[in-house]
Amino acid sequence: MNQNALLLFILCIPYVTYGIEFNYPAVFNFGDSNSDTGDLVAGVGDHLDPPNGQTYFKGPSGRFCDGRLIVDFLMDAMDLPFLNAYLEALGVPSFRKGCNFAAAGSTVLPPTQYSVSPFSFGIQVAQFFRFKSRVLQLQAKSKRFNKYLPDEDYFSTGLYMFDIGQNDLAGAFYSKSFDQVVASIPFVLAEFETGIKKLYDQGARNFWVHNTGPLGCLPQNIAKFGTDPSKLDSLGCVSAHNQAANLFNIQLHVLVTKMQAQYSDANFTHIDIFTIKSNLIANYSKYGFEQPIAACCGYGGLPLNYNSQLACGLTKTINGSSMTTNVCNDTTEYVNWDGIHYTEAANQHIASQILTGKFSDPPFADKMPFLLNLRF
Repeated sequence: MNQNALLLFILCIPYVTYGIEFNYPAVFNFGDSNSDTGDLVAGVGDHLDPPNGQTYFKGPSGRFCDGRLIVDFLMDAMDLPFLNAYLEALGVPSFRKGCNFAAAGSTVLPPTQYSVSPFSFGIQVAQFFRFKSRVLQLQAKSKRFNKYLPDEDYFSTGLYMFDIGQNDLAGAFYSKSFDQVVASIPFVLAEFETGIKKLYDQGARNFWVHNTGPLGCLPQNIAKFGTDPSKLDSLGCVSAHNQAANLFNIQLHVLVTKMQAQYSDANFTHIDIFTIKSNLIANYSKYGFEQPIAACCGYGGLPLNYNSQLACGLTKTINGSSMTTNVCNDTTEYVNWDGIHYTEAANQHIASQILTGKFSDPPFADKMPFLLNLRF
């Protein structure tokens, strides 16, 4: 199906929705590093070094960022606490208001031997079922855990959030041609649909789906795939990566629209993250930023300040020389944090754009009493 046919298909499928409400008692999140609040670090026994977390948490918090993520700002806007990572056992985590299964590096498709994370979408969904089962077992035995665990009805009335797929595309470009990457998209989305159906069958009814961002604008991808200027667009981003992301997003929108029609007693909200992030990069100075592409924390200086061998916060000996990443003086001037992830300032901007309701389908600008309580 070509792009125009897909767009026509979207327009021909009506949304059947009961309306969007924002008084959710709990949130259950699934995804990758865009919304990971500590799962990968806890799950594989890894660690993050300073200056990660410096802006808000005053130290590494399990987030691949200098501070808060989009999901943190969205939780705050709904007057809910930040989500604790499912796999984080220390710090007396409370899951009363939800749980975060997102893990950095995760894909929708099952992991391979080269995957950064073993916690693919299917595994995250399985972890959720384990979490739900264990919660119900504990509640049946004793009420003393109630202040740490969600009530049973929270699983049907809570919000299920998804931000995953970026790694399926970005990772595929290392071994596949553009056409092969595009050909893999239906398989990725079929796996995503399978997970959504499993959650629906277990009682989930409120689904919030982010599409994927402009992959070609990440310094990591520009450094690897953008050395030929002819492969870059007018913003200096890798054209092929952004085209693939666009095609993925079109088909994801079709899928979300189809599922809304199929599950008429559920609510599906599709959020156009790609447009929000692209607008930020294209109009960065309008929003108070000075560097739309370069990493704040990295090595090599402008224009990218990114070296694939040297992650943010590390010192390494490369070719006989000791190298240490540097961090920018003011993170609020940078859109990108470490070559792969966004800064807290960028995440705050993106969240504020989401909360206008203008980038969602269906729109929800008139359903947002909590906007008055924003504490950004």
